[in-house]
Amino acid sequence: MRSLPLALFWLFVIAYFPVTGQARMPDLERSHWPAEWITAPDADPEAYGVYYFRKSIDLPEGTDTFPVLISADNVYELRVNGKFAGRGPAKSDLDHWNYDRLDLAPLLRPGKNTLAVRVWNAGPYRQEAQITYRTGLILQGADPVAETVNTDTTWVARRDDSYRPIPISRSSRIPGMIDLQGYYVAGPGDRVDLAGRVTGWEMPDYDDGDWLAAAALVRGVPRHTVGMDAREPWRLLASVVPQMEVREERLATVRRAEGVEVPDGFPTGSEPLTVPARTRARVLLDQAYLTNAFPTLHLSGGEGALVVVTYAEALYEDDLRTKGNRDRIEGKTMVGRVDSIYTGGEGQQRFTPLSYRTYRYLQLEIVTADEPLVVADITAEAVGYPFERRAQLESPIAEIDTILDIGWRTARLCAMDTYMDCPYWEQLQYIGDTRIQALVSLYNTGDDRLVRNALNLMNYSRQPEGITLSRYPTNIRQIIAPFSLWYIGMLRDYMWYGDDPAFVREKLFGIRQVLDYFSDFQDADGSLRNVPNWAYSDWVNEWARGEPPRSEAGFSSVLDLQLLLAYQNARQLEQELGMAAFAEAYEEEIDRLSNTIRKKYWTADRGLFADTEDHASYSQHANALAILAGLVPEGDLAPLGRRMLSEEDLAPASIYFKYYLHQALTRAGLGDDYLDWLDIWRKNMDLGLTTWGEDSNVEDTRSDCHAWGSSPNIEFYRTILGIDSASPHFRTVRIQPHLGEIRRISGSMPHPAGEIVVVYDLDAGTGRVTLPEGIIGEFVWRGRVVELVGGENTLEM
Repeated sequence: MRSLPLALFWLFVIAYFPVTGQARMPDLERSHWPAEWITAPDADPEAYGVYYFRKSIDLPEGTDTFPVLISADNVYELRVNGKFAGRGPAKSDLDHWNYDRLDLAPLLRPGKNTLAVRVWNAGPYRQEAQITYRTGLILQGADPVAETVNTDTTWVARRDDSYRPIPISRSSRIPGMIDLQGYYVAGPGDRVDLAGRVTGWEMPDYDDGDWLAAAALVRGVPRHTVGMDAREPWRLLASVVPQMEVREERLATVRRAEGVEVPDGFPTGSEPLTVPARTRARVLLDQAYLTNAFPTLHLSGGEGALVVVTYAEALYEDDLRTKGNRDRIEGKTMVGRVDSIYTGGEGQQRFTPLSYRTYRYLQLEIVTADEPLVVADITAEAVGYPFERRAQLESPIAEIDTILDIGWRTARLCAMDTYMDCPYWEQLQYIGDTRIQALVSLYNTGDDRLVRNALNLMNYSRQPEGITLSRYPTNIRQIIAPFSLWYIGMLRDYMWYGDDPAFVREKLFGIRQVLDYFSDFQDADGSLRNVPNWAYSDWVNEWARGEPPRSEAGFSSVLDLQLLLAYQNARQLEQELGMAAFAEAYEEEIDRLSNTIRKKYWTADRGLFADTEDHASYSQHANALAILAGLVPEGDLAPLGRRMLSEEDLAPASIYFKYYLHQALTRAGLGDDYLDWLDIWRKNMDLGLTTWGEDSNVEDTRSDCHAWGSSPNIEFYRTILGIDSASPHFRTVRIQPHLGEIRRISGSMPHPAGEIVVVYDLDAGTGRVTLPEGIIGEFVWRGRVVELVGGENTLEM
């Protein structure tokens, strides 16, 4: 009978004093990681370089889970037993350095397992969106078994000296540099000598016996570490961004060839392309649509040959500016980002660029030496944020489907680990672009992770004086003052269409700082005077650098109206989630500024708001924003909307600002004409674009892919189908369709609580609206309002 108390005693001892092998994992969000940041011992910490790191372990048996946390500076690519496992981290800054959580169990096996990581630091040639401290890698096991792969000096490292950068010249032709006329900041090309390249580094049977032990830098430090951590540069934070989607893709056709005969089975993969010895050849390939992808060249032989790969969105006329119809290549020149490959002569050589390339057209220029070169194949892996397109729309108008598909492709290509203004030229996350992109995501997918990531990053970018940067992350400080105001609008949008009050609430302090910054430049009447930094509002031919007109005294209605809308959005945020005192203070600012704008800019005899107080110019922008700000009496809305479309001396909104123009026209009661407002999108299609161009000068727009033009992917659902949120967090809905001449149409879109489905049949005089359970709203049709409840609602139309 005495054995029972003794057994209980030992159970107590085991429970409270576990053996060392069973020690609990540290809190990897609050304390220093056991893993260390490592680098190659011969690495120049801030210079360009490509490095490999390896670690092998033995597992006595398989495992169901093997969680690891991994990050690098700049970029890692992890392979386990030769198989791709992940790439990252998502870009941010040193105070919020992202790490990824991966489960490696599916790639592991009993016995020897090898983890191999390539780390690439573009150094001074890095893209402008890349913030950096120095070359480094960290990998931390997230359970006691996975801890065996923690980075430390038991890892081995090697530098690959076969890589060199090919820098970009934006102003003039410089030998050894890529000549791109225009603002290009998306990173260098790759120059690779295949003869000296490290191959097989990712495979388990690779002999790394002559590699050097990795050099340890500092331990990993989470951003929320408890305790002293003053010396560690990277403050680690779990990424909210998932791994990118990867899918196979192939080039479609050969458009022209010089100096070589191309077989019919190339580039489909059924036949190789052979370039004879001592030959200069050029082959232009067409993807048929714009893509973001890692192309891979499969080469054989050709010792001493040079292969230059050029990537472009379109070909250029002789002026190297005009693109014209993107489908046409006759008489045009290929100019773009370049990779240069020097072949080694072996039987199986492969080249894949270090970062994805954006292209519709891919050109091979091949110069062989004394041996023929065989291009056995060109494969590719397209990459992008893993959005799932959940919204659907069915109508008898084929053009709607085409516009939706092009807009969706544009939105996908401008979404990676952050939103981007454009994938080819900049890869920067600008607030003005991102506000529209975020709503495209919410209306079409319901996936809010990239939206939240963008709002976090914009909040991180706030400067000591309170204003945000125009874009973030970035290694060059740029302020576009109105974009900081659109940040407040974007946060209000997320409150309106999303479902995370706590996330929005924690950002309210930041918007108070933004508005406090602008208050320093408000006159006694509330109007902004000479607000500093770049006042970009839209690409308008009549406006220098996209800035709206300002009077000699420094006033602009377009800037005042953007400030007014920011106060209105901030008031809604404070009323719902913040402090009544701020909401009341913003209400006073709204009243003051509203009265000032009416008095200062309204031109009674024209029935329009002017751009400046001297009434010297007018724009669609000022009048659209005035409608959205509620400054136009109900009876004047429709006449003002029609004047905005008919008056020829109004500076026109570009494809970007039409997002606001179309909302204003719909609010003015003209939404039934929405399909008539899409001429600029039709022009894009007529000129062969497969994504939406940056501005309305489609023939020579710099970028062929700007997702701020994807607003129809919002408005086909919000305006035509009429589906909109009617209260914060999409708790209620308002459905007011604008069908114009459409007699039958249906569609659905994601909602935080499920899905909203609408079916309209005017010939039958019926409609059907299905809401998620627990969601209520109203249906508005020809002046009649019908209450909606969760579930299916049948309506008369």
